[in-house]
Amino acid sequence: MSSTEHEQFRKSVREFVEREINPFADEWEKAETFPAHEVFAKAGDLGLLGIEYDEEYGGLGLDHTFTMVATEELGRGDSAGVAMALSVQMCMSTPALHKFGSEALKRQYLMPAIAGTAVSAIAVTEPDAGSDVAGLRTRAQRDGEEWVINGSKLYITNGTQADWICLLARTSDGGGARGMSLIIVPTETPGFVVSRKLDKLGNRSSDTAELSFTDMRVPLHNTIGEVGRGFQQQMNQFQVERMSGVYGWLGAMEQALERPRDYLAERQAFGRPLLANQELQYRLAELWAELDMLKEFCGMAAVAYSEGRDISKWATISKLTAGRLVRRVADTCMQFHGGIGYMEETWTARFFRDSRLLSIGGGADEVMLRILTKEYGLDAR
Repeated sequence: MSSTEHEQFRKSVREFVEREINPFADEWEKAETFPAHEVFAKAGDLGLLGIEYDEEYGGLGLDHTFTMVATEELGRGDSAGVAMALSVQMCMSTPALHKFGSEALKRQYLMPAIAGTAVSAIAVTEPDAGSDVAGLRTRAQRDGEEWVINGSKLYITNGTQADWICLLARTSDGGGARGMSLIIVPTETPGFVVSRKLDKLGNRSSDTAELSFTDMRVPLHNTIGEVGRGFQQQMNQFQVERMSGVYGWLGAMEQALERPRDYLAERQAFGRPLLANQELQYRLAELWAELDMLKEFCGMAAVAYSEGRDISKWATISKLTAGRLVRRVADTCMQFHGGIGYMEETWTARFFRDSRLLSIGGGADEVMLRILTKEYGLDAR
């Protein structure tokens, strides 16, 4: 997957990262937040927030392979937290709205999100319902032409700065996956509260929050698509979410493996460069080879998604594989940098902390394995 158009687009995204993110990454890490509205507006000017969306709403009208290019380049930047925050708006909080939302909802909420004048978030996870989405309890009860929403959501990226939230809530008494709906919730609505900003191990420049909803009223027409179809819509949205997370870490791993190669070539020990040690050469070569295979697999998945094919299995395999590979890459890079790699002044420490999330967020490794056991007919139940 490569063309002149892809490479031109890659260049523009890389320049955006080098100009608008990298110079401020350390400052935002220390502040444990970043100016989302300012950064998103600049991303919107570039078209990053609506790559696959219709041009009539301000999107670029491109296919999913360009999303792969963009998120790879965001991943190569110095702030995994900001890359994740942008990815949420690009690939997690807006796909269902674009695909299933009414014309009015698209005009009111999708267009500002694409332009970057509004910040959005996706709210699925709850204190007692993480990877088990069917177990969520946040409830939206109909009262005339309004939903009355009560409940809470946890680990919500962009949660402290979002102007609106794509909320998955239970809208009927049907158990399990039945009876849920996706609802657009403006955060200025009475009854919405950011309960707390969370203190995370990594991705510290990205604000992550616990949210609560108390008798919060939103119009019934804020429902995305058909009432009661929210679970299915969210499962569809998960495909893009998981793949976008993987794409970002493809770029990050590529950048990470380039750095120790250069460092080991310069670092002298026992009278020769460390890279002269075959053990180090072999371990880096093995990681590069695995990364290349994963990147090719993801490229095929991106093309398949662009063609309208179901890539649920591919997304599951990609996320599981990438989550495990990036941990080995992070550990190896720190080890090969020695003592200096353990210091916060070196990029390896932040990379080590940030990368751990991939095996947890958007579906833990164990959930990916559970999905795959069913895919391969291994579920004895």
